[in-house]
Formats: sequence, structure tokens, C-alpha cells
Amino acid sequence: MFTPQVEDLKYTINEISGLREMIERGLFQDISDDLVDAILNEAGRFSQEVIAPLNRTGDETGCKFDPEKNAVTTPPGWKQAYDQWVEGGWPSLPCPQDFGGQNLPMQISLAAQELWNSATMAFGLGPLLTQGAVNALKSHGTDELKQKFLHKMVSGEWTGTMCLTEPQAGSDLGALKTRAEPAGDGTYKITGTKIFITYGEHDLTDNIVHLVLACLPDAPRGEGMMKSMVPSSLFVVPKFLLNEDGSPGRRNDVKCVGIEHKLGIHGSPTATMQFGDDGGATGYLVGGEHRGLSCMFTMMNDARLHVGMQGVAVAERAFQQALAYAFERKQGQINGKNVTIINHPDVRRMLLDMKAKIAAARALCYQCAAALDLEKYSTDEGEKRSNKALAALLTPVVKAFGTDIGVEVASTGIQVHGGMGFIEETGAAQHLRDVRITPIYEGTNGIQALDLVMRKLPMGKGGVYKAWAKEQAKICKQIANIMPDVAARLAPAIDELNDTTEWLLQRRGEHDARAIASTTNYLRAFALVAATAALAKGVINGSDRADIGARKKILAYFAANHLPKAAGLCNIVKHGSAAIIDKDNDPLAM
Repeated sequence: MFTPQVEDLKYTINEISGLREMIERGLFQDISDDLVDAILNEAGRFSQEVIAPLNRTGDETGCKFDPEKNAVTTPPGWKQAYDQWVEGGWPSLPCPQDFGGQNLPMQISLAAQELWNSATMAFGLGPLLTQGAVNALKSHGTDELKQKFLHKMVSGEWTGTMCLTEPQAGSDLGALKTRAEPAGDGTYKITGTKIFITYGEHDLTDNIVHLVLACLPDAPRGEGMMKSMVPSSLFVVPKFLLNEDGSPGRRNDVKCVGIEHKLGIHGSPTATMQFGDDGGATGYLVGGEHRGLSCMFTMMNDARLHVGMQGVAVAERAFQQALAYAFERKQGQINGKNVTIINHPDVRRMLLDMKAKIAAARALCYQCAAALDLEKYSTDEGEKRSNKALAALLTPVVKAFGTDIGVEVASTGIQVHGGMGFIEETGAAQHLRDVRITPIYEGTNGIQALDLVMRKLPMGKGGVYKAWAKEQAKICKQIANIMPDVAARLAPAIDELNDTTEWLLQRRGEHDARAIASTTNYLRAFALVAATAALAKGVINGSDRADIGARKKILAYFAANHLPKAAGLCNIVKHGSAAIIDKDNDPLAM
């Protein structure tokens, strides 16, 4: 059984990320608390009744590839559910009104998407890529391309993909070999192979719009060690070219040549796509020549927030299943009576740990979404700029922390089930298999940590971080009046993180390799401080809620059991990095 986490989502977006306050400020047209409640309640109903039943079928049946037709069939029920999802208008929630979207705040659309991904991640994954493709085209496409493709993508009638990875080029996108030759008529002929393309081929819609990174013949090569690297350009490559009336016409020179056999998310087709077997797939340039990566990062940054949310979403599903099992499973005795395992302290510890981690990671996701909303909707230019910077700072943290928590919680869920968790019939193992990809795709979590330390901390000469840290200190002072034990732990953790941040920035300025050797530990320390402050903000703002006592206990548990790790991680950053980069007597070379 899956129970939509609607109340937790309402609490998070209202008390922690501040949606209600933004509504009261009048930042959003025609949006009220009642409308938000109605949207989330209906999204919860749809996720429970339509999407959740697909979860086991998708895992057990998976997608089927027909090599003769180069076609993919999604699992039973997938097409019907997708059609209902489109009919309900769900694809258009965050999309621009000019192309049929509802232009709702990111906090609302992210909450709906969390519900869908908790219900069945393999189903919810496809629409996330389409939304990212919409954002990239909206931001960088010509008016002609927007008119051709965005209306159908916003409505969900067509889906979108992100075609980056190649066999020799994973995170290193400078090593791409896919080529684009000018055709002489304003279009380009695309040739090459892309792998790991989520929903690259499927039977849900009558067209698929691929956004493809490829290199032009005159792309300037790098110098020295970088001479093999060339800048890429971004192209729209539809599965079917369009007729004059905008309907799908003849098949483009692009096809699926196989789908991956994966650890998890079996209901989501991960395709190998071949472009240009018959002379070249027709592509349309997006955003100017040699600017592909900068255009694609519009899509990737959006995806990173959503992938962090996916970690939270699957963790929620794993927690719900573990909690239900703990109330049902009888094992052992207390005072001579047979009891369910929820009565054993260590099981309670695991379940409370799962719930607190989910609340912490969810809070950071929606704070990042709130910053994006303020960047977009605020009428104050200073507020827009500061929140753009804040979103940039938080994005790698959200992606890495949310997905790491997803893996940790899903693993703990198996532990709660005991031996039965290792048996596929219970379904507990599926959550771990499904969520395990999230720390890897859209930039591994190690890359997120490097991004945080090397690119985000130096923003504004360290001023963006300092402004964020000042806000955490303000929250610490406020929570001291309500929960002094939490403040007593949070204040020194903020000080320790500030000190470590200064140490890292100094090492970075000196080109000291220690700055990059332990960035993952720094990111986790940052996340623990940020999440504690976020949970504290919820308690401060929600002090009159009927359920505030339980919310306080979650904060108290997280602050006592996870926040203290931040100091240890900071110590590792400053004193454990040298051992990582020192290759003398290298034990890894033994």
C-alpha cells in the first residue's frame, strides 16, 4: 500500500520553504492556499489510484525491445496511465502559459512530481526529462522551434529526452564524437551514438523530441592536453519530422538499437540511440553554434533538483513499506508477550532515522525550489539576484544529499524487514534497486561536491555562502527560544562549517589539491547543517500546528543523531585530505 505524503508536503512548502508567505505577498497570480491544497490532494489521489499500481508490474515485467522494428513496448498499464495523466493536465503544471502551461510555482509542481515518483519512480522519471527539455527550448530555442515543438511537449502529447552520454563520454562531455554537418538549408545532419537515454524510445506518444549534443566540423579544438576536446552544439532531433500542419510526418534518421538490462527502474526504457545510419538525422540548432553545454545546463540544473527529489520520493515509499511491516510482523517477546517488531527499540531507531532523514532532505529540496520561485516571480531585482545565487549554491547539495539519503533509507528499509527484505516478493529490495541510480545520473555525487567547492563557494568572492550562513545563524537564534538543545548543537556546527569553508577557499586559491580531495565530506557537512536549520525553521513557523510535537521530535532526533557528524566531517576535510592525494607508497598501486 502507498499513502500519498500530502500532509508532509504541505507542511514543508508552507512552513519551511515559505510558499504561503509568497502567496500572501501576491507573487503568484490566481493562486491561493485552497488551490494548492486541491492540486496536491488530487495529485495524491492520482498517484495512489493510477500510478502506484504500476510499480510492481513495471519492475517484474519491464520494457520490451523489438529489434526488427527498433521499437520499445512499456509495461502493461503504462500507456493507459500516461494517457490519463495527460488528460488530467498534469504535464503542464510548471510550463509557460504561452505554450499552454499553467505556470505554477516550482514548489507546487515539485510536490506533485514527488508524489508520482513515490508511487512509481520508473513512471515519474519520463515526464521529468520532458519538463527539462521544455525549459531548455524555452530558454534557448528560436521562436520557430518553440512554436513547432513546445505546445505538444507542454501538453504531454510528445515527450522529450536529453541525449548527452556516449560510450566513451560519460561525465566528460568534451570527448563527444557525435557530429553535426550543415545541410545547406538551415538544418544539420546528425550522426553518432548516444547511450543511457531515458525514454529514448517508447509507445506512449506519437513523437519524441530529442535534444542532442553534437560537434560541428569547424568546432575549435582545445590546446595542449585538451586538444582532443571540442565544444559541442545543441540540436532538436525529432523522432518524426513535422508536416506543414505540425503533425508528425516521415521518420527521421534516428532509431533505438537496444535498451539496457538494469539493476532497477525496469519500467523506464533506457535506450541506445543511433543517429544517421541513412545519411544523417535532421536536426535544428538550439542556442547558437558551440554553445551546446551552456544550453544543456539549463536542462541539467533543473534535472539535478528533480533527481534529489527522486531520492526523497523513493525513500518515502521505502519508509512507508517498512513502517507497515513493523506494525504487522510479530517477532520476539516483551514481558512474556509476543509483540510486533515496532516495539523493539532498534527497529524504532531505524524507522525514526528513516523518517528524519526524509524530512531533512525534503526540506532542502523545497528550499531550493523556493529560491527558484523567488528568482522567477519576485518583483525586487535584488531579491531575484540573491535567490538565483542561492539556488545555484543549493542545487549540488540537494542533488547529492537527496539521493544519498534515498539509498540509505531504502537500505534501512530492507534491514527493517530482516531476511524478508532480501526476498524480492516483499518489494523492499526494489526500492533500493530503483533509487541506486540517482547518485550516479545527472552528474555523479562526487561531481556535485566538486561543483559546490570549486564553483559555488567562490561565487561573489564567497559572499553567497556568507549570506546563506548568516541566515542559518539567524534561524539558530530563533530556535533557541523554543528548543535550546537544538540551538546548542547547531551554533557550533555553523561555526565549524564556516571555518572549514574558509579553509577550502584558501586552499582553492592556492591551487592546493587538498581542496578537491575531500569535497564529498564537505558537502555532507554542509547538508547536515542546512537540513537541521531547515527543520528548525519549520518548527519556528509551524508552532501553532496540531502536529508540531511530532515535528519537534523529528528535529530533536536529527540534531542529536546526525548534526554532530558535521564537525567530524569538517575535521576530515582539513586533516584527512592529504592521505587521499599522496601517491607515495600508494596502497592502491599494490
